[in-house]
Amino acid sequence: MNQESNVNREKASSEPEKLMDRPSDFRFHAAYLVYSDAWDKAPPENKQKINEILAALSADKIGYETFYREISQYRVDFNVEHFRSARALGGRTFIETERKKDWRKREERESRNKRHGR
Repeated sequence: MNQESNVNREKASSEPEKLMDRPSDFRFHAAYLVYSDAWDKAPPENKQKINEILAALSADKIGYETFYREISQYRVDFNVEHFRSARALGGRTFIETERKKDWRKREERESRNKRHGR
């Protein structure tokens, strides 16, 4: 039992921790949201590099343009290779649109069903 807790502590200490946000600085906060999303979806081996990128931005070693360029490779939803692989497989990226009238109707129906427990 004691060995298991030591192993868990070592594992927890070896994994990098998420850095802190500065909500009062709008530009940094927007960058932090991108960082947070990338950090949450990244495998453990990439988390340290993502932390280094945000730390460099926080210390004013790099600018925001450089930050976004470097962090883009770790963003799953923005990764260019993700779109290239979809095209290579013959698939296309579709943007689903909806008329405003249809959207309102759907939202009303969903809220009504939610309100009445359906």
